[in-house]
Amino acid sequence: MNTRPIRFFHRGQVAEVTGLPATTTVLQYLREHAHCTGTKEGCAEGDCGACTVIQGELDAQGQLQLRNVNACTQFLPTMDGRALLTVEDLGGPEALNPAQQALVDCHGSQCGFCTPGFVMTMTTCYEAHQAAGTRPDRQELADALAGNLCRCTGYRPILDAGERMFDAPARLLDREPIAAALRELARDEPLDYRHAGQRFHAPQTLPDLALLRETYPQATLLAGSTDIGLWVNKQFRELPELIYTGRVEALREIRSEDFNGQPGLWIGAAASLEDAWGQLTELAPSLAELWRRFASPPVRHAGTLGGNIANGSPIGDGAPALIALGADVILRRGTQQRRLPLQDFYLDYLKKDLQPGEFVEALHVPKPDTSWAISAHKVSKRHDSDISAVCAVLALQLRNGSVQQARFVFGGMAAIVKRAAAAEAAVVGQPWVEATAEAAAAALVNDFKPMTDVRASSAYRLKVAQNLLRKLWLESLDRRTLTVWRIARLAA
Repeated sequence: MNTRPIRFFHRGQVAEVTGLPATTTVLQYLREHAHCTGTKEGCAEGDCGACTVIQGELDAQGQLQLRNVNACTQFLPTMDGRALLTVEDLGGPEALNPAQQALVDCHGSQCGFCTPGFVMTMTTCYEAHQAAGTRPDRQELADALAGNLCRCTGYRPILDAGERMFDAPARLLDREPIAAALRELARDEPLDYRHAGQRFHAPQTLPDLALLRETYPQATLLAGSTDIGLWVNKQFRELPELIYTGRVEALREIRSEDFNGQPGLWIGAAASLEDAWGQLTELAPSLAELWRRFASPPVRHAGTLGGNIANGSPIGDGAPALIALGADVILRRGTQQRRLPLQDFYLDYLKKDLQPGEFVEALHVPKPDTSWAISAHKVSKRHDSDISAVCAVLALQLRNGSVQQARFVFGGMAAIVKRAAAAEAAVVGQPWVEATAEAAAAALVNDFKPMTDVRASSAYRLKVAQNLLRKLWLESLDRRTLTVWRIARLAA
């Protein structure tokens, strides 16, 4: 790969950038170099949404896809071959776009600092629903805005504006110039960007990625940058060698593929969190709330499920769901693949069974049959866009009223995401009755000695985990039986 400028579509034309560090964020570029100061810096860690921009790229069918992402955590070279739209692209005082006009009409802005970010998220939502011929309800709007923080007006007038923008005649962005530019950019050679001792590799094929990973085993493997971006923003770490996975189409693929003779799902390591979770909830609909509460839409649009798994954090919400479903992780080194159960991938805190030069290629997830009951819970201080104090995904296979298999998986309870072996042993082979659930809850003290930190105390975490096992039993009751149980409890 030959070095060349970073090239992307911005402000109506192809921009070419050289002479900046590879870890320059999109936000820094916009404010300090492109002088597009409508995009604001708030938290600089992907939480507040003040820096929200729209990223455009062509999907596998050649159609333009627009998604809102956080500019503060994205490194500028990741924009290569893509489109970058900011609030300056949407409209001005003489011709506000539908989201801007609705915010004015509904008094949705006070200090105005957060408003450009809200406008970008609302525009993304507007574009998607208008293209699909649908209209979001108020809860869907609230879910879409979960990554944007307002401290002045509050969300009521902003949600009013979200509803109001669909009342006027549709006025969409002109997509063809963007798509035409992206088709032209697609002819560029893969990016190999160098600056002052830094190097940013962006291979476009799986063999090229595997070769680079073997050649530079100490390089930082970059996916969605939702975590690594904070290494630079908050920890001021130097990253001299980066290998970016986001341009390898084979790693972004999600497809149906049998798993040990049963239907399953293959999720490439660079598939976005949003796309991956959307497919996982097709396999297991009970994961839907965990999907909605996993980070925020801008983070899910940029981040990847493979990156979430490879990170190895004990508070990542992806691993509990995948382990409970019985997923395997597919590892690759050069041309060799290695498969192992995801639960065996984690060895200790941030320590994985990963050899030098090896990387996560994909996740392989079986589809649970109807004998499995799956319950997913995220317990955190905030409902939206927060880190779990406890994440539990509890899977139970029942036949004739007895427990055949159990996978009780917890995040936030130990140095790694792990199964509760003692609690599982307390239920397997037993009738699924209240006493069995109580035995599992009691056995949890043998599985976990959780820590106390700013999110929760050890005692709280253990009590929550035990109560979630009790809730699993209650969820398995039909409505009539549950009513009888409640009456009996009240009478007692």
